[in-house]
Amino acid sequence: MILLTGATGTIGRELVHALAARDVEFRIFVRDPRRADGLPERARRVVGDLDDPNTYAPALDGADRLFLLVPGIGLDHTRDMVAAARTAGVGRIVLLSSYNVMGDPIPAMGRWHHERESIVRAAGLPYTILRPGGLMTNALEWAPVIRAGGVVDDPTGPGRYAPVDPGDIAAVAAMALTEDGHDGMEYYLTGDEMFTIADQIAVIAAAIGHDIDVREAATPEQAVASRYPHGAPPALAAAILEGFTLMRRDTTGFRTDTIERLLGRRPRNFTDWCTRNIDAFRTNQTARTP
Repeated sequence: MILLTGATGTIGRELVHALAARDVEFRIFVRDPRRADGLPERARRVVGDLDDPNTYAPALDGADRLFLLVPGIGLDHTRDMVAAARTAGVGRIVLLSSYNVMGDPIPAMGRWHHERESIVRAAGLPYTILRPGGLMTNALEWAPVIRAGGVVDDPTGPGRYAPVDPGDIAAVAAMALTEDGHDGMEYYLTGDEMFTIADQIAVIAAAIGHDIDVREAATPEQAVASRYPHGAPPALAAAILEGFTLMRRDTTGFRTDTIERLLGRRPRNFTDWCTRNIDAFRTNQTARTP
C-alpha cells in the first residue's frame, strides 16, 4: 500500500494517474476530498491535514511506501511525517525535492529542500530523492496576462534552463515507488530542451497564433510577481529573487538525461505541452501575422 501526500497538486495528480495505470494499491492524503474530484476512484481518499500530525497515523496504517511532497518552506511537516512513517513501519520513502539543492553555497530556494532531504536520510529508511528542475506548468502563471493581451515580465533575460513536464516526474516517482533498484538514489530531472523565458513565450505565441510581448522585469516586485502574481512571503520572495539572479547568470543551463535513462524515452517537450494546454492561453484576439 502506497500513501501519497500532495496528491491534488500539479505533480501529485499526474502521479495518481500513473499509479492507477500500474494497478497498485494506494491512497491519497487529502484535507478536502472535493479537491480530489476527477481523480480515479481507485485512489482511496484518506482525510487528513499536514498541519495536524494526529491525522498521520490513520493515513499511514498498513502503508509500506510513502510519496512525500510538502508545500511551503517549513520543516515540521517533513519531520513529523517521516517520524510517523517510521512508527508505522513504512519501508520506502520517495521524497520530492528540488534541483536547487545544488550549489556551494546552496541558494536559499534549495536550503529547505536540503534540510528535508537530511531529515529523510536520518530516518534510516530506504529512500529515493527526486530533484526536478523548473516545471513546464510554471508557464501557466503567464496565462492571465497572455489572455488579457498584456506584456509578460521576464526576470531572467539570457538565463537558460530545461523545463520538465510534471507527467515525467510522476512517471519516475511511480517507478521508484513500485520497482526495485532505486533505494538511495538521487535523481535530477529535467527536460532535454533549453529555453530562455523569451524562447518559451515564443513557443506559446506560435501555439495560440499571435504575438506576445515580453519585457525585462524592471523592479524586484515585478520579478516576484512574474512567478507569484498574488505575492509571496518575504522569505520566499527573497529566495525567488536570488534564484532569478543565479538563473540570469546561467546562459548555458542545466540538463540531465535521467528521464530518458529511466523511462526509455525522451522527456516530453514544451511544444507538445503547450498544445495540450492551449486553452489556458487562448484569447479572443484575432490572430495576426508577426
